[in-house]
Amino acid sequence: MTAIAQLAAALPPGRVLTDPDVTDGYSRDRTFLPPGRPLGVVLAQSRDEVAETLRWAAAHRVPVVPRGAGTGLAGGATAVEGCVVLSVARMTAIKELSPGDEIAVVEPGVITADLDRAAREHGLMYAPDPSSYEISSIGGNLATNAGGLRCVKYGVTRDSALGLEVVLAGGRVLDTGRRTMKGVTGYDLTGLFVGSEGTLGVITEAVVRLRRAPADPPATVAAEFPGLRAAASAVSAIIAAGCGPSMLELLDRATLQAIDDWKHIGLESSVEAMLIAQADSPDSAAVAERMRRLCEENGASFVAVSADPAEADELVGLRRLAYPAKERLGNCLVEDVCVPRSALPEMISAVEAAAARHDVTICTVAHAGDGNVHPVFVFEHGVPEPPPRVWAAADDVFRAALDLGGTLTGEHGVGLLKRRWLSLEIGPVAEEVQRGIKGVFDPLGIMNPGKAI
Repeated sequence: MTAIAQLAAALPPGRVLTDPDVTDGYSRDRTFLPPGRPLGVVLAQSRDEVAETLRWAAAHRVPVVPRGAGTGLAGGATAVEGCVVLSVARMTAIKELSPGDEIAVVEPGVITADLDRAAREHGLMYAPDPSSYEISSIGGNLATNAGGLRCVKYGVTRDSALGLEVVLAGGRVLDTGRRTMKGVTGYDLTGLFVGSEGTLGVITEAVVRLRRAPADPPATVAAEFPGLRAAASAVSAIIAAGCGPSMLELLDRATLQAIDDWKHIGLESSVEAMLIAQADSPDSAAVAERMRRLCEENGASFVAVSADPAEADELVGLRRLAYPAKERLGNCLVEDVCVPRSALPEMISAVEAAAARHDVTICTVAHAGDGNVHPVFVFEHGVPEPPPRVWAAADDVFRAALDLGGTLTGEHGVGLLKRRWLSLEIGPVAEEVQRGIKGVFDPLGIMNPGKAI
């Protein structure tokens, strides 16, 4: 009996897939990266099935690539040759939702938006909301420490993760963290696993923090600008003024044009950038008025303020269309550098300069309130990987972010795509420490090998 047949025999019927035509669909994420050929795919439905798979993998020295919904943008879930892809997408239970404690206990396959909708029934919300929130899963969000549109006020996934159940390489089960808002007993293992991209273990359950949903609809500001740098300056002014927005999103002309070509939103020829801001505080109307004034002072050609929920949903929906609209233009190298918020105008200028220098189409959106910039490098459909000029432009952008005191990735993770630049940011001592941590949790080196570090 082959090794993969032994695994199939150890798990319930139907859990292990080996047909190459079927497993291919589980071997890649949303990047262009060519995957390796997996031995098989495990469709786990419980912690015990994950543990059994990892015990088998350790015994046979088979690499394991954990997989959630497959919406990653850095190659973190790309199959490596001869691996087993371990999917937790069928683990979709919301095991507990406690309004009194403002927490939920969830399995990793729960879709982010589904958890938020469940919380809203109790007057609560799950704050992290990546643009892919309708299709991305909690496990994937934890693996990459995903952010989202509301992170300017409510933080990223790590800020909502209180405790985890993790199956380690070899099948041992580790419980980290707590159900309480505070807790400093021992090292912060919860924080260590959030953002580890499946290289240390497989998350099978999470205790996450819920927050009180705003009582009233947010006030929304939409501002149009004749230049991208002017919009970035308005962002810096809003942050410096202490407005405390719950959303502050920036879209450049190329992105708006891609959306307009697809959805016909009536984009004016003079608009080079758009800023979408929201305030959900009790004084949201006054905050929105302050943001309107700051946009005008920084060169906005048009500003509108609304408290209409339908208009707000339409504008936020416009922002969420950004990535699929760009996919229609060609293959995409999607990046997510992050800089200090005061350096956002300089970072925007650096992206524009890189596009011009290398003759590359770059569509830029930003979680601007966090200084988190998403330059999307577009290249031709049918080309298997970015041409040299695209990599050269990306290199310029990454180096500019680091020069401005920023980071290579704010929320997508390193995966495979950013490993070539990793040493520029973390340095040899941090590299050695991280490899030492990896060795403690994964001494055989079989957990998502070649990713993240």
